Amino acid sequence: MILFFISLLAGLLTVLAPCTISLLPVIVGGTLSGGSSVRRIITVTLALGASVIAFTLLLKASTALIAVPQSFWQGVSGVIIIALGIAMIFPKLWESLPFLKNVSRESNKALATGYQKQNVWGDILTGAALGPVFSSCSPTYFLILATVLPRSIPEGIIYLIAYTVGLCGGLFVVAIAGQRLLNWLGLASDPNGVIKRVVGGLFLLLGVAIFFGYDKKLELFAAQHFFDVTKIEQKLLLGQSKPLAPSAPTVQDTSAVDVATTSVTATSTVAPGATTAAPATQAKSASALSMGAKAIAYSKAPEITNPSGYVNTGGKPITIGEFKGKKVVLVDFWTYSCINCQRTLPYLKAWYDKYHDQGLEIIGIHTPEFAFEHVQSNVEKAIAGFGLKYPSVLDNDYGTWNAFGNSFWPRKYLVDIDGYIVYDHAGEGNYAETEKAIQKALAERATRLGATGPSTGIAAPADAMSVTPGAVQSPETYFGSARNQYLANGSSMQNGTQALTLPTSFDANKLYLGGTWNFSSEFVQNTSASAQIRFKYSAKNVYFVAAAKTPVTIHVTRDGGQALGSEAGKDVDANGNATVSTNRLYDLIKGSTAGTHVLEIEIKGAGLDAYTFTFG
Repeated sequence: MILFFISLLAGLLTVLAPCTISLLPVIVGGTLSGGSSVRRIITVTLALGASVIAFTLLLKASTALIAVPQSFWQGVSGVIIIALGIAMIFPKLWESLPFLKNVSRESNKALATGYQKQNVWGDILTGAALGPVFSSCSPTYFLILATVLPRSIPEGIIYLIAYTVGLCGGLFVVAIAGQRLLNWLGLASDPNGVIKRVVGGLFLLLGVAIFFGYDKKLELFAAQHFFDVTKIEQKLLLGQSKPLAPSAPTVQDTSAVDVATTSVTATSTVAPGATTAAPATQAKSASALSMGAKAIAYSKAPEITNPSGYVNTGGKPITIGEFKGKKVVLVDFWTYSCINCQRTLPYLKAWYDKYHDQGLEIIGIHTPEFAFEHVQSNVEKAIAGFGLKYPSVLDNDYGTWNAFGNSFWPRKYLVDIDGYIVYDHAGEGNYAETEKAIQKALAERATRLGATGPSTGIAAPADAMSVTPGAVQSPETYFGSARNQYLANGSSMQNGTQALTLPTSFDANKLYLGGTWNFSSEFVQNTSASAQIRFKYSAKNVYFVAAAKTPVTIHVTRDGGQALGSEAGKDVDANGNATVSTNRLYDLIKGSTAGTHVLEIEIKGAGLDAYTFTFG
């Protein structure tokens, strides 16, 4: 309920946000271009609200569109606004459009007259064109888009409607006030005269500014020197008892919580908006319980829900229920660019090799954090690169994630032969405990089916990676506007182009960018050929989730240009260079001991997409 009211308030605040305030003259002027009318205000604002909702749901419903940058939609909006401006300045062009000549003469006459006098379709088009622009200015909107909607579509729609109602209500008030002011000044007395052409010119100028991104420079200047109401939203979101905002995505839980068969340990990545409390605990091992007692002590495992694809199944669907009475199933929630998930893979592979023939099945549930992780070919390439043999299910719509009530990457649920969750562990670590739980569940299976008992001993993979408790003092840091709370020298949680200058000193755990960067919800892209990244971290290892459509070389140093030497990560060559191309996690620094350093990245060319820093 609190998020509902925050969403409503966020919509109102968006009207005054720097990224939309330059559009207010279009809202006021557009409703005056055919004369003062409350009906026209209602039409424009309702069309804009419907556009926001439709645009949002379209993004969530289509994996083909989810990776389309916000700049594309703003370009479309700019073209439409330019076209409307030209039509207002030169009204006869509207009547001579080819598609109007193809309709009947009476329909053509009615449509042209309607545009000149009532302009209903122009009003609708004006509002609809501005929807994607108004969708890019609120941290609350991004929270709804990236977190609530994937978790619960009905809940997300409610919050989205609340945000839209606030937005439309604010715009309605502004438009009414603007009309009354212009009427009082006598500027709207001739709806077919100068005012229409002035508004048309305003549309034309603003459309060009939106299309080429010039409006962002004005917005950035306003946000940095005058006001930025989005900070009010951020404080409201961050002030909740449950962190609804994507403000603390990584948990460095160095004092592991471990109770009976359920545990949460370091290090795990937490979904935006999730709490970090341990799940409900179970007190007894499955093998010690009767069927009746097991039904009381444990929960049945949910089924795989709304899968988007399958890997390592021969193209065939797979379910958890098909193994009931036959096998023990280890369900692993992961996503391929998550370093916390990657560090668990050697153990998963070892357990699969050791116990698969003894009745263990592992099912990876690949629930993506970023848009590029929705693409099945990317997931398939990653799975092949990691050498995973067990089945994986693409959970692009968070169906299975929500069915399990999960909040963590990685997380493992052990499902026994009867379909009950008998062990649950979130995060890295506790590998010995997890393997012992597998052995107990397999022992019960062997007794029930008259099979040979499982192997003993604890696996110790040669390629295992670990994190020293307390060594990592830097949080996972996101670059994209939806979650860039650590950005120190720019306007955070705001889309668009920013020209940034590096300071002379750097605070710990703060992100600094130099050069010109285009911010979108998930990543930032450098548009200047020479750009820089700085981050003062405390850890051993540094990982970078990044991509580039055309390969981009980055040069990595530390502490005033010092070479990494033997501490260069596997993706950095002897000269300190790494080539970023495919969407994945890049290993930049492999330290011998934990320490505090200033990471320095020089980007040799435009077009780098920077998503996150993670540390180990």
